Amino acid sequence: MTTLVTAPGVGPLLRAWRERRGVSQLDLALRADSSARHISFVETGRSRPSEDMILRLAEQLDVPVREQNALLLAGGYAPRFPETSLDDPSMGALMEGMRQLLHGYDPYPAVVVDGLYNVVAANLGMTRLLDGIAPHLLTPPLNGMRITLHPEGLAPRIRNLREWRHHLRHQMERQLALVRSDELRKLYEEVSAYPVPDGPGHGAEAEELPPYPYFALPMVIEHEGHVLSLVSSISTFNTPMDVTVSELAIETFLPADPETVDYLRSLV
Repeated sequence: MTTLVTAPGVGPLLRAWRERRGVSQLDLALRADSSARHISFVETGRSRPSEDMILRLAEQLDVPVREQNALLLAGGYAPRFPETSLDDPSMGALMEGMRQLLHGYDPYPAVVVDGLYNVVAANLGMTRLLDGIAPHLLTPPLNGMRITLHPEGLAPRIRNLREWRHHLRHQMERQLALVRSDELRKLYEEVSAYPVPDGPGHGAEAEELPPYPYFALPMVIEHEGHVLSLVSSISTFNTPMDVTVSELAIETFLPADPETVDYLRSLV
């Protein structure tokens, strides 16, 4: 007779992550230096995985840091990774480093957001683009997705809104595939329901626009009578050991044409 070991939900959670990644039990076992039989026993609750095994499997399945803590709790262990507030003194060096990075990128726009796209820090290049948007969107916590896609935000000034909106929604969909977050799901549903304003590039005629002669899809946005083309790049921290840090993303906007370069430099 086999005795079931009580591990509150860690087996089904690991199986869900494995299936989400499209990895077989055998492949996962080879990656984690284990056996398919042991992986099967873990997933069905016949074997209780050690703390080290949970973390090893999570690493091979590319499980986010926050979700690794959830796996450990489900397995009866204490969370491994802290979730430190950015206001904590221990985060001082990190915050100062990010501020210096954003300042050095000026006059080009740059922003730091958390896992829910709330703005943690921004440089002058970014705040210049926010002129004229509704005050309620600038009430803390500022949210990058709301500011960009809300009809009273940047949306009416984005020439290729349909394409940029699709890009942002796809970005959120990829994130939702990696994490379990009711808050992120609600934000996705909220911004997806925003109406698309009328104007150039916003309606059906956007499909007839010529392809962009750029190396990546730019955000084409109006600013004080000028049309700017900006390509975004997102950076995250390697091997984060804190939940808060693991969810930070630094987004920088690179000018996609000489006219945008000249205009942004003229603002300094």
